[in-house]
Amino acid sequence: MTNYKEQLLKKIANKEAIVGIVGLGYVGLPLAEAFCEAGLRVIGMDISEEKVAMLRSGKSYVEDVPSNVIARLVSSGKLRATTQYADLAEADAICICVPTPLQKNRDPDISYAQQAGQGVAPFARGKLISLESTIYPGGTEASLFPYLLKNLTVGEDLFVAFSPERIDPGRTDYTVRTTPKVVGGATPNCLEVSMALYGTIVDNPVPVSSLEAAELVKLLENIFRMINIGLVNEMALMCNRLGVNVWEVIDAAATKPYGFMKFTPGPGIGGHCIPIDPHYLSWTMRGLDYTPRFIELATDINTHMPEHVVTKVADALNEDAKALNGSNILILGIAYKPGISDVRESPALHIIDLLREKKANVSYHDPYAASLQVDDDVLTSATLDAKTVAAADCVVIVTNHKEYDWAFVGKHARVVVDTRNAMKAVTDARVIGI
Repeated sequence: MTNYKEQLLKKIANKEAIVGIVGLGYVGLPLAEAFCEAGLRVIGMDISEEKVAMLRSGKSYVEDVPSNVIARLVSSGKLRATTQYADLAEADAICICVPTPLQKNRDPDISYAQQAGQGVAPFARGKLISLESTIYPGGTEASLFPYLLKNLTVGEDLFVAFSPERIDPGRTDYTVRTTPKVVGGATPNCLEVSMALYGTIVDNPVPVSSLEAAELVKLLENIFRMINIGLVNEMALMCNRLGVNVWEVIDAAATKPYGFMKFTPGPGIGGHCIPIDPHYLSWTMRGLDYTPRFIELATDINTHMPEHVVTKVADALNEDAKALNGSNILILGIAYKPGISDVRESPALHIIDLLREKKANVSYHDPYAASLQVDDDVLTSATLDAKTVAAADCVVIVTNHKEYDWAFVGKHARVVVDTRNAMKAVTDARVIGI
């Protein structure tokens, strides 16, 4: 009987293992870079011919991975990009980094993970298959096992792990190597192999007892953030009613050296994780006749913040005897957070939709996002000059990119609705907080 575990451990220890990565997006590409820099060869697979063509020509489309790095890794032969699952046959370990979005009814969509499992199944024998995509408890088994375990025994003939990604686009203080990485295996042998693999790129791999425990770790991390954001957003709503500056309250509370963690309010939540991941657990628990009340309450508060912002804009215009209908509204920042171009689930999208529904003339500026598809229209980022700012009946700060000169905005804007407290140091402007 072939001892696949010992073969894999030996290859990993000797830096002879080849790592396959399915999905070369904001998670898969930094992971590929990390394995290459650790001395392993990587075969990256993505169904997008455009992405693969860019990588083959030495160009990156992920902000956190420079093109010069990709060019060096491709030219040295450490990184090979392909659109074919069959090319992963020579890999010793395969990491699956595909989207796991929500369907329109907010149920999990694991079809991409299932397709990946089906794609690698014909040559899974002797390999480690690790899912990195966020999924509900039991989702790794549900998406992969029906394809991988045909005529194979997990823990002997192949090894299955779940190791949730912790990529935070635009972040520079923590890297793939310095961010602890949670690893759960389907069996003790699976955990041993996956810990060895991830130990080549992470200083502190963190083992947990099962796939389900690892799946829940990822959900807890993002549910924690979502609920605390919901809490401070509700505090902002209450402070608004009380006539109190919520930012002053939060900053003062943050001076307590223990027992308080600072979160800040905003126009809503965005990105690839926080607006989506909690619904995986909600969906799972509803099937067990349990209502996750904290998650549902925080979701309700956060998803209604764009409406609160639009009300603030309407109130600001009303003070100038203007209606939303026909007014010119300039949105500053449409990415879901500063310093990146990613607009997925950004509250700016909802705010723009609501303003357009009220017949406002909406334009935007974002130094990272040159264009934006809105319904059948394509909006392009405006030129941010004095004329543009002055022409707006109201300027709305949604994303506080560091490139913005807030004093300049305050000097030329008629009125600013500031959802990020970006104008706190500007005293000679008409600013309305959240």
